[in-house]
Amino acid sequence: MRSSILSESPCDEQHIHGFNPQSWLQVERGKLPKSSYSSSSIESLIKIAEPPVVPLYKPLNYVEVLSRIHEELEQCTAIERPGLYLIQSQVFRGLGEPKLRQRSLHSAWRHSGTVHEKVIFGAWLRYEKRGEEIIADVLASCRKCCREFGPIDVASEMPMRNFEIVGSEMDLTSHISSIVTFQIRDGRVTCDRCKIAALSIPFCSMLNGPFTESQLELVDLSENGISLEAMRAVSEFSCTQRLGDLPLEILLEMLVFACTFCCDKLKDACDRKLASFVSSRHDAVELMALSFEENAPVLAASCLQMLLQDLPDCLTDELVLNLFLSATEQQQNIMAGHASFLLYCLLSEVTMNIDPRTETTVLLSEKLVQLAVTPSQKQIAFHQLGCIRLLRKEYDEAEHLFEVAFSAGHVYSMAGLARISAIKGKKVLAYEKLSSVISSSVPLGWMHLERSLYSEGDRKLADLDKATELDPTLTYPYMYRATSLMRKKEPRLALDEINRLLGFKLALECLELRICLYLALEDYKSALCDIHAILTLSREYRMLEGRVAASKIGTLLGAHVEQWNTAECWLQLYERWSSVDDIGSLSVIYKMLESDAAKGVLHFRQSLLLLRLNCPEAAMRSLQLARLHAATEHERLVYEGWLLYDTGHCEEALQKAEESISIQRSFEAFFLKAYVLADSGVDPSYSANVISLLEDALKCPSDRLRKGQALNNLGGVYVDCGKLDSAADCYTSALKIRHTRAHQGLARVHFLQNNRDAAYDEMTKLIEKAKNNASAYEKRSEYCEREQTMSDLEKVTQLDPLRVYPYRYRAAVLMDSHKEEEAIAELTRAISFKADLNLLHLRAAFHEHTGDVPSALRDCRAALCLDPNHQEMLELQKRVNSQEP
Repeated sequence: MRSSILSESPCDEQHIHGFNPQSWLQVERGKLPKSSYSSSSIESLIKIAEPPVVPLYKPLNYVEVLSRIHEELEQCTAIERPGLYLIQSQVFRGLGEPKLRQRSLHSAWRHSGTVHEKVIFGAWLRYEKRGEEIIADVLASCRKCCREFGPIDVASEMPMRNFEIVGSEMDLTSHISSIVTFQIRDGRVTCDRCKIAALSIPFCSMLNGPFTESQLELVDLSENGISLEAMRAVSEFSCTQRLGDLPLEILLEMLVFACTFCCDKLKDACDRKLASFVSSRHDAVELMALSFEENAPVLAASCLQMLLQDLPDCLTDELVLNLFLSATEQQQNIMAGHASFLLYCLLSEVTMNIDPRTETTVLLSEKLVQLAVTPSQKQIAFHQLGCIRLLRKEYDEAEHLFEVAFSAGHVYSMAGLARISAIKGKKVLAYEKLSSVISSSVPLGWMHLERSLYSEGDRKLADLDKATELDPTLTYPYMYRATSLMRKKEPRLALDEINRLLGFKLALECLELRICLYLALEDYKSALCDIHAILTLSREYRMLEGRVAASKIGTLLGAHVEQWNTAECWLQLYERWSSVDDIGSLSVIYKMLESDAAKGVLHFRQSLLLLRLNCPEAAMRSLQLARLHAATEHERLVYEGWLLYDTGHCEEALQKAEESISIQRSFEAFFLKAYVLADSGVDPSYSANVISLLEDALKCPSDRLRKGQALNNLGGVYVDCGKLDSAADCYTSALKIRHTRAHQGLARVHFLQNNRDAAYDEMTKLIEKAKNNASAYEKRSEYCEREQTMSDLEKVTQLDPLRVYPYRYRAAVLMDSHKEEEAIAELTRAISFKADLNLLHLRAAFHEHTGDVPSALRDCRAALCLDPNHQEMLELQKRVNSQEP
């Protein structure tokens, strides 16, 4: 969903209705008027769009579904595993957990029992990781290839069939010659009669049965579509059971010949040999058609692999699309075996990401619907197609699809049914449908959000408040409340409301709305800061319902905001970095990148901020740009090291750091090596190595921002080694150069020195300095008395409801007070919108304590879907299993 500054009038970038540069921006720089804004200008700026009905699998109780999947995985046959992992991945997709989703897809790939499954899930994983293509290049420089999901040798992976040798004990009578010659137009091929007869039952009957040919030494095959060269190759195969290096045309003739005369072993050999000839998309399309005609599954799988290697681009090719869309049930089976649902699930998802409204997306999703068999598959397929039809305003078709999905158990599809009722003028009916769902099941945040769309006034706001209480990650309620406050001319309260969400979730639509609020307040400096943040995350982002580029608005605003030179930019960056203002820091870096500053260094700083803001994909892009703009070879090697480290290649990252150091001893190279060792080292001596490396880094030239981080990290290592005085010195030095986060490390030192009050005071300083301070409140809670701890943790939950420690602490306190139901309810509150292993683990332990074995086992199984190798969870499951009757 994107918030919109709506207008019914046509608009272009030269005349932006509702955003008039004359009225908003034509003021003297530094002399912004304080005049009040008009209600009409507010309306044009802050009207927001309804949230979409998302085409995602959203079961009513995802914990129950994950638990059931895990139980089935423990009991099912190998052939059923990949399909179950696919459903698991769809659950995580609906929860907005991309890493868990990729883990499920990886499990499906690892447990694939057929070549088709391996090809499909391999392609799916490559598609999911398509932002990491550069890693293949970087890995190659380490003499390592990224082949995990690369092409496989389909022919060798497909199981060999055992073919009965026909007529192996054939006894030729004396009047039948042991050789037979085949006439093919003007040429002849002499063959061993027994060997040829053994190719198939038809040949056996023809050459050694009641037919005329059995009495002939010369048999005419001129009308059977095979050339002299191909027949010679058939004769050779009949004797050796092997195919030599034959050209494509000959193999194609032989395949058709083998199918005509039912020569199964020859057909299989040609099928496998032909699979190696698929080297391009064009080859794949042409040979797939042949594989359908001649039922050649190995060739078909090889063609499928070639096409899926080229996702998403291949789905813009009409020939490829026609192949997938026109495939009959039998052809789908040749192409994908028993994995047709998996294939079309992937294809429809890719086209959905390209454009959900296209006819192609509809047709592929219709294929998926036809292939859906299990209740979960039907929920996924019918709901997805219903959402597509809804987007295309095909309301009757959408309504039917949502009804089928809802009947199959997908309660979220009621959101689609309610939307259609409202569109058809039955708003009261829409409200009643959602009310029925709320009253008949455990209410969830989306239910109240959806019901709020069909009411007004206090009743609407009450539903939105309840939606936020049940699921604080939903963006629409914050946006609606902010716009309502703005209409009441309470702009500061409106900003507070939207800042609640932006404090823990960097949503572009909310940044866009905040820009509008700043514009209404004529705070152009803050508006421009948010524009820069948007452009950092999405260079092509468009505002005003997509009608004007955000960069255009940024240009207009920039003319009315004070400009800084390079020195002033660095000062501003220090200021914002010190106050833990990550969005402000992004804005300063964006400005600096527009100048001639060293872009490699700036893009690297940008990547660090984006990681802190939980934007890993954008951080990866920034690291790639840092590598591209590196000023020196040793600098480039450092950025490559970080790229490798961030994608899990620690050994290769260390190699890059060492290569960089060998060229020039630099702060960043030593810091990278120390960081990777500290994070991945299991050797007891690693601490001494890390300390030495960080000390070497601090001796090299760098700026205060990075030296503060190095001092902070060094302090952490000293604490781990028990050298508290040395740690305190590091943290104090870091604070002197305004590395604000060092307050947290110093507080830890005070606490370990049994000075709890000093630790509390240190964290209070961090809270006062840091703009984003949820983590500071959480850490300070460890140094308080229980009453203050509870107060601090409530503040954490207000600032960042995604932090799980406060829920766990409050639940533990309730459990200690023998309030078991309240303790479990506290955890359930968070679990409903946050899939977290620690929350599920603790709730499982609570259920075990209260004797609720089924619920404990359910939570154990669901948690093991998040991390199948979590040792404590496995032990708890084993213990609970032993208690089950």
